[in-house]
Amino acid sequence: MKFDLNDEGFQKDLLALEKVDLLAFFKTLRKLSWQEVYGDNGLKWEAIKSSDPPLYTIRITQKCRAVVKRNDDELSFVSLHPDHDSAYKR
Repeated sequence: MKFDLNDEGFQKDLLALEKVDLLAFFKTLRKLSWQEVYGDNGLKWEAIKSSDPPLYTIRITQKCRAVVKRNDDELSFVSLHPDHDSAYKR
């Protein structure tokens, strides 16, 4: 699995995280595989129904979600949301 972390909005969100949340984000990345993304109940892969093209959310920490999209074998990060609910307001 490859990661695309180059989205400008995502980078702004990433750099705004507190240290503990930033470390948790990278810890989560280290363990991610497509099998885990789709099968791990803790990550809670969910489609954002109102998005076109398709976007999804995954849980990064108990309080933080990421908005992502899949491009073949690449997971592209679009934004981070320290407030879980704000991830669905796209």
